[in-house]
Amino acid sequence: MYNERPDIRNRVIALIVIFVVVLGALGIRLWSMQVINGKSYAKEAKANRLREATTIAPRGRIFDRNGKELVSNRSTMAVLAPATIVNDKELVKRLADVLSMTSAQVIEKASTQKESALELHQIAIDVPMKAVSYISEHSSEFEGVEVQARAVRTYPNGSVAAHILGYTGEISDTDLNSEDFKGYNPTDIVGKTGAERSFESVLQGVRGRRVMEVNASGSPQRVIEETPPEPGQDIYLTIDLGVQKVAEKAVRDAIKDANNKGYKANAGSAVAIDVTNGEVLAMASYPTYNPEDFINGISQETWKKFSSKKSNYPLTNRAISSTYPPASTFKSFTGLTALNYGLATPNTTFVCRGLWTGLGKQWGKWCWNHAGHGTENLRAAMMDSCDAYFYEVGYKAYKSKKESLQKMARSFGYGSQTGIDLPGEVSGRVPDKKWKAAWNEDYPEYKKWLPGDSVNMAIGQGDMLATPLQIAASYAGIAEDGTVYQPHVLKSVLDSEGKTVLKAKKKVAFESEASASSIHIIQNNLHDVVALGTASSAFRGFSIPVSGKTGTAQKTNQDDYAVFTAYAPSNNPKYAVAVVIEQGGSGGGVAGPAARQIFAKLFGKKVNHVTATDNSR
Repeated sequence: MYNERPDIRNRVIALIVIFVVVLGALGIRLWSMQVINGKSYAKEAKANRLREATTIAPRGRIFDRNGKELVSNRSTMAVLAPATIVNDKELVKRLADVLSMTSAQVIEKASTQKESALELHQIAIDVPMKAVSYISEHSSEFEGVEVQARAVRTYPNGSVAAHILGYTGEISDTDLNSEDFKGYNPTDIVGKTGAERSFESVLQGVRGRRVMEVNASGSPQRVIEETPPEPGQDIYLTIDLGVQKVAEKAVRDAIKDANNKGYKANAGSAVAIDVTNGEVLAMASYPTYNPEDFINGISQETWKKFSSKKSNYPLTNRAISSTYPPASTFKSFTGLTALNYGLATPNTTFVCRGLWTGLGKQWGKWCWNHAGHGTENLRAAMMDSCDAYFYEVGYKAYKSKKESLQKMARSFGYGSQTGIDLPGEVSGRVPDKKWKAAWNEDYPEYKKWLPGDSVNMAIGQGDMLATPLQIAASYAGIAEDGTVYQPHVLKSVLDSEGKTVLKAKKKVAFESEASASSIHIIQNNLHDVVALGTASSAFRGFSIPVSGKTGTAQKTNQDDYAVFTAYAPSNNPKYAVAVVIEQGGSGGGVAGPAARQIFAKLFGKKVNHVTATDNSR
């Protein structure tokens, strides 16, 4: 019993030793934290109470050639909050009620990964002032929530020039990973289509910087340091707002005309360019849309509507992204081929009996005039748009084995992009032996280029395809004696002080091999087409001399497409216009009057909507 006391004493001593050792270790650790790592922890503590974020810069504005505003910015209010609000169900519910959102929507916005961990998340934009006032007046109930002024796009003219201007939206992951968007923030608003996309690099401003003090929960307390954002640069386009409005109305008028004549027209486009430098004065595409629909992010329902066949794809810029058979407007280039490569002279005649049997009776092809035009030389064939004459030329081109039709077409830009400074341009198609063989790789029986292929191409049909812009540019090339200037919509870029820092320069896109004498003959013939031929009804009484060509394109299981293109004045060309009305019927009867309206506006004349009677092709 007495032997237990030393054991107790030993245990007490052991406990005291252990306590001293532990206390010493803690003291050493505390000394280490305060002395050795003190600076490091102080730096981390400072970072924990300060939050650095960027502030969005307003985009540059877009003007027409005369300084009229096409796209601007308006101030609106946005509600932002830190990601931590998702942990406060009551706060989420209050915020959702004020913003007319669901709690799930608020959580989704606050949980996005695009913002950095320290940045506020945009919960809503274009917030009504009633909601803004309530949040401001009850700030204690919305800890961490901020209301900030933001600039969003505004379109003073609504849907006018929508396809040229384009729309904006939040940057995509694909864009973020591309070289074009290097250095961009994951929440930046960028140009998606049109000029907004093409000139993104100058329209996008430079973000500002804001350093804020935050409390333990991450809620901002005050601004410590702030660098304001730099707005993007303004740009001037070559577009003339007045001409653009007339062009869009002219397309709508043409569609109504076609409908009144029993055709199923429901879409179309028009282009007006300066033949001397490639400046685009107007570019209309119907159906259209309003870019403002994209300001706060487009709903799935609206996107589905815009992307459906039923709505006829209003987001498509038909002037540069849709292709059509150029139809009889291509006969000018078939004529140039005949003259330039010795297939015919201006006085060479062929007899049109209505049914052309140059390939044999079993392969007979009709002229649009089934009664026949009789004996036709080149001038008469152009004025009457006689298919039989150009069938003969096409057959001669085939037998020459030189693909001269293709060479002439390509020399004026067919089959290639014009290089316009807008996204979405397609190349069209100039068919030839090589293309046909590749196109029918799996069908050997269709690979061979046949005489009928050249004959069809000679009247702008078969597999020949072109955009309305290509058609307009090619006629600008005829007007300019074989030189096609690159179409463009940018005129100039301004700096923050309103000074011009960049001016667009004209560039030659294509230079034709056609001889000056050949082009001169076609120029005279095109004047006669409008003065005396198939386009005379559309331009009767028009005071400016116009040179042009009608066309009516055939498409399987659809009504004919109306095509017309021209330049003016005939004696000193300045502008070229092309109009295509899908399922519109006659080029002279439907597309021609639309072109007349556009020319009238271009030359400062009274704009009248005339009704034409021409039904030729």
